[in-house]
Amino acid sequence: MPVFKQRVRQALAARSAKGLTRTLQCLDGANRAKFEYGERALTNFSSNDYLGLACDADLALAWQKGIDQCGVGSAASPLVSGFSSAHQALEDALCTWLGYSRAILFGSGFSANQAVLFSLLQKGDGLYQDRLNHASLMEAGMLSPAQMKRFRHNDVDHLASLLHSTNSQSSTLNPQGANMVVTEGVFSMDGDLAPLNAVANTCQATDSLLMVDDAHGVGVLGAQGRGSCEQAGVKPDILVVTFGKAFGLSGAAVMCGAEMGDYLTQFARHHVYSTAIAPSQAYALAHAVDKISLEEWRREKLASLQHVYQQHLGDMSGYIETNTPIKPFILGSSDNAMKVATQLKQQGFWVTAIRPPTVPSGQARLRLTLTANHSRQDVINLASAIRPLLEDLRC
Repeated sequence: MPVFKQRVRQALAARSAKGLTRTLQCLDGANRAKFEYGERALTNFSSNDYLGLACDADLALAWQKGIDQCGVGSAASPLVSGFSSAHQALEDALCTWLGYSRAILFGSGFSANQAVLFSLLQKGDGLYQDRLNHASLMEAGMLSPAQMKRFRHNDVDHLASLLHSTNSQSSTLNPQGANMVVTEGVFSMDGDLAPLNAVANTCQATDSLLMVDDAHGVGVLGAQGRGSCEQAGVKPDILVVTFGKAFGLSGAAVMCGAEMGDYLTQFARHHVYSTAIAPSQAYALAHAVDKISLEEWRREKLASLQHVYQQHLGDMSGYIETNTPIKPFILGSSDNAMKVATQLKQQGFWVTAIRPPTVPSGQARLRLTLTANHSRQDVINLASAIRPLLEDLRC
């Protein structure tokens, strides 16, 4: 026990010395575009609720109806007695919308990502990940029996060279080895898009399985919000969709073919041994699919707000142009990022400073996000507050 205590204290002290300590903050109403914190009214620019569904009245009624019909919890794992008609309806809705044969449901995107990599990869396989992939993917890759290699961010030539090098070696050393390429569709810290068409072509040329985590793309991009893959004209072998962003709820689904779905049902331990998501939640999520696919005005509103944001801040140093609601502002040092975020909160804007180790050293930033519940004036007000703070910072 003393060893663990010492280890914990040293780790906490080291993080504190670097000014990187994270703290929980209890925020009521922060799933809305505006909320109150203490005596201060704040406009929230840190939410992933891109389509403004987290507090949508229709979605709330759907969840309440789901509770009336299905009860509160699932009470068991899916393969015991936790899979209901509400779950089946959600799977069917997702498959029809996104064009897959199966949708395997999970309690979170983190568990969905880890379930796929842990269940599919074996010793001798090659795993190739964009180096900016989410922590859930990186951790699963490091812990899996496969040999993981990271290719430079969005660098398809580097990916191709790694795959061709491995294929030439494995043809003699391990002819049974298989290759999996994993990328995000939209990268959560930079808001940029993966070159999915080129990645897919490279996978096809090297007989590699392609998995795309489109947590930040589905709902926002593509026809009827089908995501970055649909927008690029790509259908990956495995598509991970999470419900905690544009859906306004929580949970995730792995979209795949029928045979792959059967395999994950048998061997994905995060699915087999976890309590199924609440049937009332599944009922509400099926309703969310309808709203996302049919209510195009939400994506149109986001596009309009992105234009306003670019007009008012596009000339500032640190501004990063993106085609998504994720708007990073690079400030360099953690101290600068924290200072500006604190000043913005004092002026009525909830903005999060993102620091290492979440982003590379020297790349600390404000991670600003736009939602369909923001107004044009909200964005103009934010820009008016940010501009003098950044000018003062760089004087």
